[in-house]
Amino acid sequence: MSTHGTPARAPDGHGPAPAGPARILVREMADADCEAVAAVRVDGWRYAYAGLMPRSYLDAMDVAEDAGRRRAHLAAAGGAGVVHLVAEHDGEVAGWGCYGPYREQGATTADGEVYALYVRPERIGTGVGRALMDALLAQAEADGRPALLLWVLKENARARRFYEKAGFLPDGAEEPFEVAGVPVPEVRYGRRLSAAEAAADRRG
Repeated sequence: MSTHGTPARAPDGHGPAPAGPARILVREMADADCEAVAAVRVDGWRYAYAGLMPRSYLDAMDVAEDAGRRRAHLAAAGGAGVVHLVAEHDGEVAGWGCYGPYREQGATTADGEVYALYVRPERIGTGVGRALMDALLAQAEADGRPALLLWVLKENARARRFYEKAGFLPDGAEEPFEVAGVPVPEVRYGRRLSAAEAAADRRG
């Protein structure tokens, strides 16, 4: 996964988006969340990519610096059609997800892309990740996206299982990716959304 408040709205525009278990609230990210989201992202990288990326690179990640980048990304999100969501678990920001138009060769397409989805390591398995994914899927469907795509490290078996359980499948596309001189190739996953299925039904 790459990185490139008011509640998030449900597809019908009424009420908050579905957020899984009762103690989990998914809502739009606010500027005040940037430090918490940066901590989620840094801890998420260190946990998810241990053994896949150089330890020195992961240890050098800085929450304060990342918070500044999150703030800049959040400020630019509106004009780019990018949606940032956070998941609160028992009142604490425990996860972050980011979605927008699919990026390809310097342009965007009609499909959507999950740019990032991270959960605090100690909250993995509590439903936070699934609540975020459900909200991102609902947002993409509400936006009329025919499909939702994402890139994941080829060797990240845990993340790949998570996406497969959420209905995503690898489509055969791969991209080289390198961190601190270490190759960590990515594979692309995709899931057709209801808008695409409805269009296919109309075409017969």
